Amino acid sequence: MQVIQQNPDVLAYLASDEAIDHWHPLVLETAEALWSTTGDAYSYAEAAFEFVRDTIAHSADSGDPRVTWKASDVLGTRNGICHAKSHALVALLRAQGIPAALCYQRLADDDGSNPLVHGLIALRLPGGERWSRLDPRGNKPGVDARFDLAEERLAFPVRPELGEVDHPELYAAPHPAVLTALRESADRQELWRRLPTALPASAAGTGLDVMTNRAL
Repeated sequence: MQVIQQNPDVLAYLASDEAIDHWHPLVLETAEALWSTTGDAYSYAEAAFEFVRDTIAHSADSGDPRVTWKASDVLGTRNGICHAKSHALVALLRAQGIPAALCYQRLADDDGSNPLVHGLIALRLPGGERWSRLDPRGNKPGVDARFDLAEERLAFPVRPELGEVDHPELYAAPHPAVLTALRESADRQELWRRLPTALPASAAGTGLDVMTNRAL
């Protein structure tokens, strides 16, 4: 799949905002600690990916009802769904000058029901011209996402015959429909009802009552 920069200026993928708060002391402290064990952009990116994938629990796996959406809160609580973990990884990458984007898939259950938007990231090493998608969701039986900048090793390869979609757009900031759902949900149960089932803006305000088994 050929990805598309939503913003043609690569510097937009180094910016901070309320969700990607890589100026926050905890984000900076975590980034510095990871950098100290690596020393180059490729190794740092791999370490940051594995840190978010493996040490921050996916709340659907752990049963944590809390909803996080700011990168600093995700790192502080060690908790979040796919979108929140993606915010954290993007913040860690940007903190060390690595352009990073948010991207999305539309996933569904094995019979095509219960569609839901799933979040992942893409990065572009400094000096490079190729974006590579990575999924820090967290592995579990049946899910084996890996750090690989040459060949995608995502958590959920899409199944077009079930209506699943890889959205090619690379977003510099979280999609508004996703961010609104995260910010306005009191707990994870409410979040499942608020999360969009499709992109782009037409998805705002749509949701579902049951989480798909493949998403998040």
